[in-house]
Amino acid sequence: MMEKSTWKSTFKAFLYLIPALVILIVFNIYPIIKSFLMSFYTDYDYFNNVVHARGIENFILLLQDPNFMKAIQNTFIFVIGVVPISIALALAIALLLNSKIAFLGIFRTVYFLPFVTSVVAVAIVWSWIFHSDYGLLNYFLGWFGIDPIDWLTHPTYAMPALIILSIWKGLGFNIIIFLAGLQNINQQYYLAARVDGASAWRRFTGVTLPLLSPTMFFISIISIINGFKVFDEIFALFNGKPGPANSALTVVYYVYQKFYEEYEFSLAAAAAFVLFIIVFIFTLVQLVIGKKFVHYD
Repeated sequence: MMEKSTWKSTFKAFLYLIPALVILIVFNIYPIIKSFLMSFYTDYDYFNNVVHARGIENFILLLQDPNFMKAIQNTFIFVIGVVPISIALALAIALLLNSKIAFLGIFRTVYFLPFVTSVVAVAIVWSWIFHSDYGLLNYFLGWFGIDPIDWLTHPTYAMPALIILSIWKGLGFNIIIFLAGLQNINQQYYLAARVDGASAWRRFTGVTLPLLSPTMFFISIISIINGFKVFDEIFALFNGKPGPANSALTVVYYVYQKFYEEYEFSLAAAAAFVLFIIVFIFTLVQLVIGKKFVHYD
Protein backbone atom coordinates (compact mmCIF):
# COMPACT_ATOMS: atom_id res chain seq x y z
CA MET A 1 0.00 0.00 0.00
CA MET A 2 1.38 3.42 -0.98
CA GLU A 3 2.30 5.84 1.79
CA LYS A 4 0.06 8.87 1.93
CA SER A 5 1.77 12.09 0.90
CA THR A 6 2.41 14.52 3.76
CA TRP A 7 3.99 17.93 4.08
CA LYS A 8 7.03 16.31 5.65
CA SER A 9 7.54 13.83 2.79
CA THR A 10 6.93 16.55 0.19
CA PHE A 11 9.49 18.83 1.83
CA LYS A 12 11.97 15.96 2.05
CA ALA A 13 11.52 15.21 -1.68
CA PHE A 14 11.99 18.91 -2.46
CA LEU A 15 15.29 18.92 -0.57
CA TYR A 16 16.52 16.08 -2.78
CA LEU A 17 15.51 18.05 -5.87
CA ILE A 18 17.16 21.33 -4.84
CA PRO A 19 20.67 20.60 -6.30
CA ALA A 20 19.25 19.61 -9.68
CA LEU A 21 16.80 22.53 -9.67
CA VAL A 22 19.57 25.02 -8.87
CA ILE A 23 21.69 23.75 -11.78
CA LEU A 24 18.67 23.76 -14.10
CA ILE A 25 17.64 27.29 -13.15
CA VAL A 26 21.14 28.80 -13.24
CA PHE A 27 22.36 27.19 -16.47
CA ASN A 28 19.12 26.71 -18.42
CA ILE A 29 16.08 28.67 -17.24
CA TYR A 30 17.84 31.94 -16.39
CA PRO A 31 19.86 32.13 -19.67
CA ILE A 32 16.69 31.48 -21.68
CA ILE A 33 14.79 34.25 -19.89
CA LYS A 34 17.78 36.61 -20.08
CA SER A 35 18.25 35.97 -23.81
CA PHE A 36 14.56 36.62 -24.45
CA LEU A 37 14.70 39.94 -22.58
CA MET A 38 17.97 40.88 -24.26
CA SER A 39 16.42 40.44 -27.70
CA PHE A 40 14.39 43.61 -27.01
CA TYR A 41 17.37 45.72 -25.89
CA THR A 42 18.00 48.41 -28.49
CA ASP A 43 20.36 50.55 -26.41
CA TYR A 44 22.27 48.58 -23.83
CA ASP A 45 25.41 49.33 -21.82
CA TYR A 46 26.87 45.82 -21.52
CA PHE A 47 29.72 46.90 -19.23
CA ASN A 48 27.43 48.42 -16.60
CA ASN A 49 24.37 46.24 -17.35
CA VAL A 50 22.16 49.26 -17.95
CA VAL A 51 19.32 49.23 -20.49
CA HIS A 52 18.62 52.65 -22.01
CA ALA A 53 15.98 51.65 -24.56
CA ARG A 54 13.85 48.66 -25.55
CA GLY A 55 11.90 47.81 -28.68
CA ILE A 56 11.42 45.40 -31.57
CA GLU A 57 14.06 46.97 -33.80
CA ASN A 58 16.28 43.88 -33.53
CA PHE A 59 13.61 41.70 -35.08
CA ILE A 60 13.05 44.24 -37.83
CA LEU A 61 16.78 44.27 -38.55
CA LEU A 62 16.76 40.47 -38.77
CA LEU A 63 14.01 40.48 -41.37
CA GLN A 64 15.96 43.06 -43.36
CA ASP A 65 19.26 41.21 -43.10
CA PRO A 66 19.87 39.07 -46.23
CA ASN A 67 22.35 36.92 -44.30
CA PHE A 68 19.70 35.98 -41.75
CA MET A 69 17.20 35.12 -44.45
CA LYS A 70 19.86 33.03 -46.17
CA ALA A 71 20.59 31.34 -42.85
CA ILE A 72 16.94 30.38 -42.45
CA GLN A 73 16.82 29.10 -46.02
CA ASN A 74 19.98 27.04 -45.55
CA THR A 75 18.69 25.65 -42.26
CA PHE A 76 15.48 24.43 -43.87
CA ILE A 77 17.42 22.93 -46.77
CA PHE A 78 19.66 21.14 -44.30
CA VAL A 79 16.74 19.76 -42.28
CA ILE A 80 14.87 18.62 -45.39
CA GLY A 81 18.02 17.00 -46.76
CA VAL A 82 19.13 15.23 -43.58
CA VAL A 83 16.03 14.12 -41.67
CA PRO A 84 14.10 12.01 -44.25
CA ILE A 85 17.20 10.31 -45.66
CA SER A 86 18.66 9.66 -42.22
CA ILE A 87 15.43 8.11 -40.93
CA ALA A 88 14.96 5.95 -44.04
CA LEU A 89 18.56 4.69 -44.01
CA ALA A 90 18.51 4.06 -40.27
CA LEU A 91 15.28 2.07 -40.53
CA ALA A 92 16.61 -0.03 -43.40
CA ILE A 93 19.86 -0.80 -41.59
CA ALA A 94 18.03 -1.48 -38.32
CA LEU A 95 15.81 -4.01 -40.11
CA LEU A 96 18.91 -5.79 -41.41
CA LEU A 97 20.63 -5.73 -38.03
CA ASN A 98 17.47 -6.99 -36.35
CA SER A 99 17.57 -10.12 -38.51
CA LYS A 100 19.73 -13.11 -37.72
CA ILE A 101 23.03 -12.30 -39.40
CA ALA A 102 26.59 -13.16 -38.47
CA PHE A 103 28.74 -10.73 -36.45
CA LEU A 104 25.66 -8.75 -35.41
CA GLY A 105 27.40 -7.13 -32.42
CA ILE A 106 30.28 -5.94 -34.57
CA PHE A 107 27.95 -4.32 -37.10
CA ARG A 108 26.02 -2.54 -34.35
CA THR A 109 29.25 -1.17 -32.92
CA VAL A 110 30.49 -0.03 -36.31
CA TYR A 111 27.29 1.87 -37.09
CA PHE A 112 27.10 3.48 -33.65
CA LEU A 113 30.77 4.49 -33.54
CA PRO A 114 30.40 7.71 -35.61
CA PHE A 115 27.79 9.03 -33.17
CA VAL A 116 30.16 8.89 -30.20
CA THR A 117 33.20 10.08 -32.16
CA SER A 118 34.33 13.69 -31.83
CA VAL A 119 32.85 16.02 -34.43
CA VAL A 120 36.29 17.49 -35.07
CA ALA A 121 37.77 14.05 -35.77
CA VAL A 122 34.86 13.19 -38.06
CA ALA A 123 35.22 16.51 -39.91
CA ILE A 124 38.95 15.97 -40.44
CA VAL A 125 38.32 12.54 -41.94
CA TRP A 126 35.54 13.81 -44.18
CA SER A 127 37.58 16.82 -45.28
CA TRP A 128 40.04 14.33 -46.78
CA ILE A 129 37.22 12.29 -48.29
CA PHE A 130 35.79 15.45 -49.87
CA HIS A 131 39.19 16.72 -51.08
CA SER A 132 38.84 17.93 -54.66
CA ASP A 133 42.17 16.51 -55.88
CA TYR A 134 42.78 13.24 -54.07
CA GLY A 135 39.67 12.61 -52.00
CA LEU A 136 38.11 9.15 -51.94
CA LEU A 137 34.69 10.41 -52.98
CA ASN A 138 35.94 12.03 -56.17
CA TYR A 139 38.05 8.94 -56.80
CA PHE A 140 34.95 6.72 -56.76
CA LEU A 141 32.98 9.22 -58.83
CA GLY A 142 35.76 9.06 -61.41
CA TRP A 143 34.86 5.40 -62.00
CA PHE A 144 31.60 6.66 -63.51
CA GLY A 145 33.26 9.35 -65.62
CA ILE A 146 32.32 12.22 -63.28
CA ASP A 147 34.84 15.05 -63.07
CA PRO A 148 36.26 15.97 -59.64
CA ILE A 149 33.91 18.11 -57.55
CA ASP A 150 35.02 20.96 -55.30
CA TRP A 151 32.92 19.79 -52.35
CA LEU A 152 34.29 22.18 -49.75
CA THR A 153 35.27 25.19 -51.84
CA HIS A 154 32.32 25.59 -54.22
CA PRO A 155 29.10 27.19 -52.92
CA THR A 156 26.93 24.75 -54.87
CA TYR A 157 28.39 21.62 -53.28
CA ALA A 158 29.12 22.82 -49.74
CA MET A 159 25.61 22.12 -48.46
CA PRO A 160 25.41 18.62 -50.02
CA ALA A 161 28.77 17.83 -48.40
CA LEU A 162 27.47 19.01 -45.03
CA ILE A 163 24.31 16.94 -45.45
CA ILE A 164 26.30 13.80 -46.30
CA LEU A 165 28.54 14.22 -43.26
CA SER A 166 25.59 14.88 -40.93
CA ILE A 167 23.65 11.86 -42.17
CA TRP A 168 26.66 9.63 -41.58
CA LYS A 169 27.37 11.20 -38.17
CA GLY A 170 23.87 10.77 -36.76
CA LEU A 171 22.98 7.46 -38.38
CA GLY A 172 24.16 5.33 -35.46
CA PHE A 173 21.87 6.93 -32.89
CA ASN A 174 18.80 6.45 -35.07
CA ILE A 175 19.74 2.84 -35.78
CA ILE A 176 20.05 2.00 -32.08
CA ILE A 177 16.67 3.58 -31.29
CA PHE A 178 15.01 1.76 -34.21
CA LEU A 179 16.58 -1.51 -33.07
CA ALA A 180 15.13 -1.01 -29.60
CA GLY A 181 11.71 -0.36 -31.12
CA LEU A 182 11.91 -3.40 -33.40
CA GLN A 183 12.91 -5.71 -30.57
CA ASN A 184 9.92 -4.54 -28.50
CA ILE A 185 7.44 -5.68 -31.17
CA ASN A 186 5.69 -8.88 -30.12
CA GLN A 187 6.61 -11.67 -32.52
CA GLN A 188 3.07 -13.04 -32.26
CA TYR A 189 1.94 -10.33 -34.69
CA TYR A 190 4.36 -11.60 -37.34
CA LEU A 191 3.32 -15.20 -36.74
CA ALA A 192 -0.33 -14.27 -37.17
CA ALA A 193 0.49 -12.37 -40.37
CA ARG A 194 2.38 -15.36 -41.79
CA VAL A 195 -0.56 -17.62 -40.99
CA ASP A 196 -2.80 -15.25 -42.94
CA GLY A 197 -0.41 -15.51 -45.89
CA ALA A 198 0.95 -11.96 -45.69
CA SER A 199 4.07 -11.31 -47.74
CA ALA A 200 7.23 -9.73 -46.30
CA TRP A 201 6.18 -6.33 -47.64
CA ARG A 202 2.69 -6.67 -46.17
CA ARG A 203 4.17 -7.64 -42.81
CA PHE A 204 6.39 -4.57 -42.96
CA THR A 205 3.60 -2.13 -43.86
CA GLY A 206 0.88 -3.77 -41.78
CA VAL A 207 2.81 -4.79 -38.67
CA THR A 208 6.25 -3.19 -38.45
CA LEU A 209 5.46 0.37 -39.48
CA PRO A 210 2.32 0.82 -37.32
CA LEU A 211 3.93 -0.70 -34.23
CA LEU A 212 7.15 1.21 -34.88
CA SER A 213 5.34 4.54 -35.32
CA PRO A 214 6.01 5.75 -31.72
CA THR A 215 9.73 5.15 -32.22
CA MET A 216 9.69 6.86 -35.62
CA PHE A 217 7.75 9.75 -34.10
CA PHE A 218 10.40 10.17 -31.39
CA ILE A 219 13.28 10.00 -33.87
CA SER A 220 11.64 12.51 -36.22
CA ILE A 221 11.21 15.06 -33.42
CA ILE A 222 14.78 14.64 -32.16
CA SER A 223 16.20 14.72 -35.71
CA ILE A 224 14.35 17.90 -36.68
CA ILE A 225 15.35 19.70 -33.48
CA ASN A 226 18.99 18.65 -33.92
CA GLY A 227 18.83 19.66 -37.59
CA PHE A 228 17.74 23.18 -36.72
CA LYS A 229 20.55 23.43 -34.15
CA VAL A 230 23.36 22.32 -36.47
CA PHE A 231 26.61 24.17 -35.83
CA ASP A 232 29.52 21.90 -34.83
CA GLU A 233 29.68 20.12 -38.16
CA ILE A 234 29.79 23.41 -40.08
CA PHE A 235 32.46 24.95 -37.88
CA ALA A 236 34.68 21.87 -38.03
CA LEU A 237 34.19 20.97 -41.70
CA PHE A 238 34.79 24.46 -43.09
CA ASN A 239 37.55 25.52 -40.65
CA GLY A 240 35.54 28.01 -38.62
CA LYS A 241 33.67 29.49 -41.60
CA PRO A 242 30.06 29.03 -42.76
CA GLY A 243 31.13 27.52 -46.07
CA PRO A 244 32.19 29.34 -49.23
CA ALA A 245 30.11 32.48 -49.80
CA ASN A 246 27.98 31.66 -46.73
CA SER A 247 26.61 28.62 -48.54
CA ALA A 248 26.45 26.66 -45.26
CA LEU A 249 25.35 29.53 -43.03
CA THR A 250 22.62 28.37 -40.63
CA VAL A 251 20.65 30.19 -37.95
CA VAL A 252 22.81 28.89 -35.10
CA TYR A 253 25.97 29.87 -36.96
CA TYR A 254 24.42 33.30 -37.57
CA VAL A 255 23.84 33.62 -33.81
CA TYR A 256 27.47 32.62 -33.23
CA GLN A 257 28.71 35.26 -35.67
CA LYS A 258 26.64 38.04 -34.14
CA PHE A 259 27.49 37.10 -30.56
CA TYR A 260 31.14 36.04 -30.62
CA GLU A 261 32.51 37.77 -33.71
CA GLU A 262 30.52 40.99 -34.10
CA TYR A 263 29.47 41.46 -30.44
CA GLU A 264 25.90 42.33 -31.40
CA PHE A 265 24.42 40.54 -28.40
CA SER A 266 20.85 41.78 -28.70
CA LEU A 267 20.67 40.86 -32.37
CA ALA A 268 22.05 37.41 -31.60
CA ALA A 269 19.46 36.96 -28.85
CA ALA A 270 16.68 37.97 -31.24
CA ALA A 271 17.89 35.46 -33.83
CA ALA A 272 18.01 32.74 -31.17
CA PHE A 273 14.45 33.56 -30.15
CA VAL A 274 13.26 33.34 -33.76
CA LEU A 275 14.90 29.92 -34.02
CA PHE A 276 13.14 28.87 -30.81
CA ILE A 277 9.78 29.89 -32.27
CA ILE A 278 10.47 27.94 -35.49
CA VAL A 279 11.45 24.78 -33.60
CA PHE A 280 8.49 25.18 -31.25
CA ILE A 281 6.04 25.45 -34.16
CA PHE A 282 7.49 22.40 -35.89
CA THR A 283 7.32 20.42 -32.65
CA LEU A 284 3.67 21.37 -32.13
CA VAL A 285 2.84 20.35 -35.70
CA GLN A 286 4.55 17.01 -35.18
CA LEU A 287 2.66 16.44 -31.93
CA VAL A 288 -0.65 17.12 -33.67
CA ILE A 289 0.23 14.77 -36.53
CA GLY A 290 1.52 12.19 -34.06
CA LYS A 291 -1.83 12.01 -32.28
CA LYS A 292 -3.47 10.98 -35.55
CA PHE A 293 -0.95 8.57 -37.00
CA VAL A 294 1.02 7.14 -34.09
CA HIS A 295 -0.26 3.76 -32.90
CA TYR A 296 0.56 2.60 -29.40
CA ASP A 297 0.56 -1.10 -28.66
